Amino acid sequence: MGRKVTVAVCTLNQWALDFEGNLSRILQSIQEAKEMGALYRTGPELEICGYSCEDHFHESDTYLHSWQVLAELLKSATCKDMLIDVGMPIQHRNVVYNCRVAFLNKKILLIRPKMLLCEDGNYRESRWFSCWTKERQVEDYFLPRMITAITNQTTVPIGDAVISTKDTCIGFEICEELWNPQSRHIPLSLDGVEIISNGSGSYMELRKAYVTVDLVKSATFKSGGAYLFSNLRGCDGQRIYFNGFSCVAVNGEIVSRGLQFALHDVEVITAVIDLEDIRSYRTQIRSRSHLAASNTPFPRITVDFSLSDDDDVHLIANPPIDWKYLTPEEEIELGPACWLWDYLRRSGQGGFFLPLSGGVDSTSTACIVFSMCTQICDSIQKGESQVLYDVRKILCQSDYTPSDPMELCNRLLVTCYMASENSSQETKQRALQLASEIGSYHFPITIDAAVSAVIGIFTAATGLVPKFRSNGGCARQNLALQNIQARLRMVLSYLFAQLMLWARGRPGGLLVLGSSNVDEALRGYMTKYDCSSADVNPIGGISKTDLKSFLQYAKNRFFLPSLSEILQAPPTAELEPLTDGQITQTDEQDMGMTYAELSEFGRLRKTQHCGPFSMFQKLVHRWSHKCTPQEVAEKVKHFFRCYAINRHKMTVLTPSYHAETYSPDDNRYDHRPFLYRVHWNWQFKAIDDAVAQMSKEKRIITREGDRAQANQDIGKPNSTSATVSSAPYNMRGDRKAVLI
Repeated sequence: MGRKVTVAVCTLNQWALDFEGNLSRILQSIQEAKEMGALYRTGPELEICGYSCEDHFHESDTYLHSWQVLAELLKSATCKDMLIDVGMPIQHRNVVYNCRVAFLNKKILLIRPKMLLCEDGNYRESRWFSCWTKERQVEDYFLPRMITAITNQTTVPIGDAVISTKDTCIGFEICEELWNPQSRHIPLSLDGVEIISNGSGSYMELRKAYVTVDLVKSATFKSGGAYLFSNLRGCDGQRIYFNGFSCVAVNGEIVSRGLQFALHDVEVITAVIDLEDIRSYRTQIRSRSHLAASNTPFPRITVDFSLSDDDDVHLIANPPIDWKYLTPEEEIELGPACWLWDYLRRSGQGGFFLPLSGGVDSTSTACIVFSMCTQICDSIQKGESQVLYDVRKILCQSDYTPSDPMELCNRLLVTCYMASENSSQETKQRALQLASEIGSYHFPITIDAAVSAVIGIFTAATGLVPKFRSNGGCARQNLALQNIQARLRMVLSYLFAQLMLWARGRPGGLLVLGSSNVDEALRGYMTKYDCSSADVNPIGGISKTDLKSFLQYAKNRFFLPSLSEILQAPPTAELEPLTDGQITQTDEQDMGMTYAELSEFGRLRKTQHCGPFSMFQKLVHRWSHKCTPQEVAEKVKHFFRCYAINRHKMTVLTPSYHAETYSPDDNRYDHRPFLYRVHWNWQFKAIDDAVAQMSKEKRIITREGDRAQANQDIGKPNSTSATVSSAPYNMRGDRKAVLI
C-alpha cells in the first residue's frame, strides 16, 4: 500500500488576457512538475486568463478564450497521467464564478467555485464574481461543445465537493478562503480531506510576508493535513506585485517553499508527503477526532487514480524547514525592481528615463533600476533563457548577452540633472557621482531659458512680473514660480524620453520614471503635473523613512559610496532662490511637519481609519512626551487641511508599485472624495472641545496639587518664603507634568 505522494505547487508570472503566454507557462509548469516526479499539480488563482482582467470579466470573450485554453490543456500529451487543477472564470446559470477546474486524462472531474470573495485592499472581486453559497452541494454544469468533443462529457459536477483518489482525498480553497475566519480547511480536514490546495492571487506589502506563511502553517496545525499554497508572482498589468511565496505545509510545518521575488516566469516546487504522518497526527488530537466523527460529509468525486506507488520506500518525505524572511530593505531592493522589469518587457519600450535630482527619492528610483539590472545579469548567468530573450528584444540586439549590471544599466537607464538658477552645485555633483557608480547614461541640462520664456509669456499678457517671496513677491507668486520649474521638468522629461534613443542610434522610446514617495502624495507635497507625473513610479508606495533605510542598505549592497552624502543632505525641492549659493528651502519646513509625523498621520488615517478627532485622541497620548494637547491639535488640523486641499492630486497620481498599507492611491486602493470642506469645522471643533476639557482638568489637578503642597509646608521653617518663591516654578513644572 502506497503511503508517500509527490505533489507540485507552481508559481506563475501570468499576464491579464495573454492567453497564449499564460497557456505556455501553465504547460511548462506541468512539464517541470512531471519531470520532478509529481502526480498532482496545482497552480495559482485565475491562471488561465490572468487575475487582473477586471472589467474584462464582463466580456464573453474572456470566457470563450479561457475555455479554449482549457481545451488545449486537455488535449496536450504533457498533461497525461497527472491530476491537475487550474484556475479560470466560469459562467454557470448566468452567474460568474472564480473557479478551480480539476481534470485527469481528458476528463474534467470537478469545477470548484470560490466560496468567499475578497473585498478589501486592492481587491474588488464581487464586482465581477459571486460566491458559491451552497455548502456541500454540487450541480450539473453543462460543458461547451468544444470541451465535450474532447472529454465525451456533457455535464460535470460544479460545487463544494472533494476528490477521492484510491489513496487519499483532495479538497480546495481559493485565496480569501484561507484568510477568512470561517476557513473551509477546517470542515474539509474534519471530513478526512488530507491534501488541501489553495490557488491564490496574493500581493506584496512591506513587512507582511509572515501573514501568509503563518496562515498556511496554522491551516494544518490544529487539525493536521497537507496544505498546498500556489500563488501568482509579478506584475500582470496592475499596480500590485504578486509576491510568490508558494509553499507546502504538513501538520503545521513548512516543508517546501518558493521564492518571494524572481524574474523567471515559472517556478515549480515539489514535496514528498507521507500520508501516514497526517493520519497519526490527526488521530492523536482527540478533541479533533470527536468533532470529525460528527462532521457533515462533503460530496466525493471518486477517481480511479493513485498519487502514491506501492514501491515508494525510496522516497524521502520532506522535513520541516525554517523560513527566513527578507528585511524591508531587501523587499524594497527586489520587489519594485521585479515590477519594473515586468512593466518594461511587456510595454514594448526600450528602457527608462529618470530626472535625477541628487535627492533621496530620485536616488532610490535609480538604485531600484540598478537592482533590476543586477537581477537580470544574475538570472542570465543562471541560465534563464526567457530573461535573456527579453533583454535582447528590449535592446533590439539579438546577439547581446549582459554580464555587468553597470553596462546594462547604461543601456536601459538614461538619467538627467535638470538644473535651474535655484539648483546647487552639491546636488548636481551628487547626481553625477551616483550616475557614474550605477553606470546610467547621464547628462545635465539647464532649464532657465525655458522658465524665462514662460514667465515672458505671462508678462506680455498681463504686464506683471511675478517674484519670489525672497525678492518681495507674495505667496501666490512664490508658489507659481516654483511650479513653472517643476512642470517644465515634466515636459522636458517626456521630450527626452521620446528622443534619447533616437539620439543614441536605437529604435523605440523610454518610459518616464516618477520618484515621489507615499508620504508626499498623502500630504500633497508635489506640483500637479511635475516630475511626479510619469509613466510608472516604483517608489510611490514607499515611505520616506523606508527609502532612507533602503539607501543605507544599498550603499553596502551595491557599493555606492555617494549614498552617504545623499542621505546626510536635508531633503529639498530647490525651487526657491539660493542664499550665497546655499539651500534655504527644506521639505520638512515647507510641509510644516516631519516625514516621521507624516508616516504616522498616514497609518492612522488609512490603516486605523481615523478621522481628525480620532487621530487627535490617539496622538495626544502617543506624543505626550513631546507635545502639549494644543500642539497635537494644531498638527492634526494642519495635516487634514493640507490633505483636503491636495487630495485632488491623487486622481492623477502616477501608477505606483503598491507596497504600503497607507497608500493614498485614488485608483482603487483608497476611495475618498477629492473635493473636501477644507476647514473641517465640525471635526475641528470636537478637537478644540477636547483640548479645552483637558486644560480644565489640568488646572483642577494643578490647584489640588498646590493645596496639598501648601498643607505639607505648614509648620516648616521658612515655609512661607519657600512656598512663595517656588510657587511659579512648581506651577510650570506641574503643568508640564500633567501635559506629558
